[in-house]
Amino acid sequence: MVDRSKDWFAQAKRDLEHAVSSQKEGRHEWACFAAQQSAEKAVKALHLSLKQEAWGHVVARLLSELPLDVPEDLVDKAKVLDGFYIPTRYANGHPEGAPFEHYGKIHSKDAIDYAGEILKFVRSKMA
Repeated sequence: MVDRSKDWFAQAKRDLEHAVSSQKEGRHEWACFAAQQSAEKAVKALHLSLKQEAWGHVVARLLSELPLDVPEDLVDKAKVLDGFYIPTRYANGHPEGAPFEHYGKIHSKDAIDYAGEILKFVRSKMA
């Protein structure tokens, strides 16, 4: 099997850049989703670098399945990001209102910060 972990990590970094760009444009729902995607792809990159397959979109679970010691607070931050996977994109993800009406600067800042911490963790393990 070809090792594509570096490709996955490169895309994770690019998705985090997209999150920052979306935040600057006031598209906080997209910033939150892109941050979640960034973390997901980074953790999948780490799985691949360890010669493991990783499936699914739940970052907290993906972190927990690593054969490494993962700080508990990082898993908790991943749980926050997991909450952005569906409702940031679908109008039926909330009782009423479009997704963009439910997310603001605090959400996107936290999402970007948490994803950045996960990328930093992954980078240190892949080095």
